[in-house]
Amino acid sequence: MTNNQSGKVYLVGAGLGSPAYLTLRAQELLALADLVIYDALVDAELLRLVPAHCQCWYVGKRGGQPSMAQSEIDRLLVEQGRSGQQVVRLKSGDPFIFGRCTSEIQALQAAGCPFEVVPGISSALAAPLLAGIPLTDPMLSRCFAVLTAHDPTTLPWTALAQIETLVVLMGGQNLAEIVAQLIRSGRTPATPIAIIRWAGRPDQQTWVGTLATIVTQTAGCSLAPCVMVIGAVVSLQTALTRLDCHPGTVEYEQSSNLPVIVTAAIAPLSEKTILVTRSAGQSGQFMDLLSQAGAQVIEMPALVIGPPSDWAALDDAIATLQQFDWLILTSTNGVEYFFQRLAALGKDARALAGVKIAVVGEKTALSLKQHGLKADFIPPNFIADSLATHLAAHLGMQQSLQGQHILFPRVESGGREVLVAELSAQGATVVEVPAYESGCPTTISPAAQAALQQGRVDVVTFASSKTVRYFRQLLEQAEPNWQTWLEGVCVASIGPQTSESCRKLLGRVDVEAKVYTLEGLAQAIMEHLQ
Repeated sequence: MTNNQSGKVYLVGAGLGSPAYLTLRAQELLALADLVIYDALVDAELLRLVPAHCQCWYVGKRGGQPSMAQSEIDRLLVEQGRSGQQVVRLKSGDPFIFGRCTSEIQALQAAGCPFEVVPGISSALAAPLLAGIPLTDPMLSRCFAVLTAHDPTTLPWTALAQIETLVVLMGGQNLAEIVAQLIRSGRTPATPIAIIRWAGRPDQQTWVGTLATIVTQTAGCSLAPCVMVIGAVVSLQTALTRLDCHPGTVEYEQSSNLPVIVTAAIAPLSEKTILVTRSAGQSGQFMDLLSQAGAQVIEMPALVIGPPSDWAALDDAIATLQQFDWLILTSTNGVEYFFQRLAALGKDARALAGVKIAVVGEKTALSLKQHGLKADFIPPNFIADSLATHLAAHLGMQQSLQGQHILFPRVESGGREVLVAELSAQGATVVEVPAYESGCPTTISPAAQAALQQGRVDVVTFASSKTVRYFRQLLEQAEPNWQTWLEGVCVASIGPQTSESCRKLLGRVDVEAKVYTLEGLAQAIMEHLQ
């Protein structure tokens, strides 16, 4: 808890956005922040570095979109800084390079609010390097100029045209005007130009051509956010890209000395941002799978898993395990909490001698195997509610479910009513005991909120009905008009029950896995987006 005397505002450069290009000082400040006020191009991954109590407020400015007035941002910084909070004003790149810092610093100074400015890596310097283009060269470029082309009509083009190398920020929407002004001011149409989009990200993309060709080359392409490099040094890029100093591989057209277009290797989910809604700590493998396919993955925990309110029922069941014919486990959580409790009571897998085990899904079976046991039965379609039918068919004439005693450790808040009803209808006695509990997190993760607010999410994934329910609950808490955050977002479900929850709570489902596993969900997303 901060006090009125300890408040301070830090104007921090976030670099290119990725944590890989964040300074150690910036990382330290994010870890101590009470409040982060961040800009549009700040990577949502950075917001995962803040402590649990930290609030994150978006104040980004993007061309053509509504944004907070600079005077209001100034007021917020003063107000929050003077309230005793450690405030990080997170800006993309470097705060002093087109970062609107002057107004904010003047407001802080006038209010007597302590502040500190922390430099960051500017895309003006990093983007050319990551594209293999040196800004200086003993023969080709003895100087360079950095400019913003947000409003090209205000720039001294006659003077700029004389400078050997130009680095242009915020010029994607005005490319044709930039080219026309340079040629009109004396630059030859054969002057090389490179446009680097999303520098430093897995989906970095670079177009290389000349002033005469670049507008045609990029027609219909989204260029923002981008950095342009104009000058003879661009011609050095072909040789220097062999240094592998940028993400991905590159492809060249060999029709001229300059590549016509250079693009990061296209992965199935390249340039896609995917929101993964699973319980904290259980989404790593799925996230890795999506990342390997080229996606930018943001974790939004929509479940909190913990022990049940009372172990008594499970303890009693474990004490009498030998009276059961079957143990049913429908999730990895059920497996882990059951065996944790077994160990806490001084027992191990040997206590299950003579008890057959049925599990739902390959992941549950793998979790069981890690405890030295192999499942006796897995339903073929990985749907829990169909387990009773398939189990009866599996037993066939040798043994029916009539008279079978079944132990079912499950989530405390209930579920799987259809499964229990069908097992009971076939004559089995089912003992349900709470083995763990799941609930909704208190707040939406800052990284996920930022991505949704900025409209950067392409796909949101759901692996259970509960994640759908809690996802909506978190969105409702953060934004009353939460439906706008899902406009244009693909809703992807792992299976029929989850899809039904999506339709009921979110209004639609766009993709359903054919095979009801995380791998199947990833494959369905790839097929849908191709």
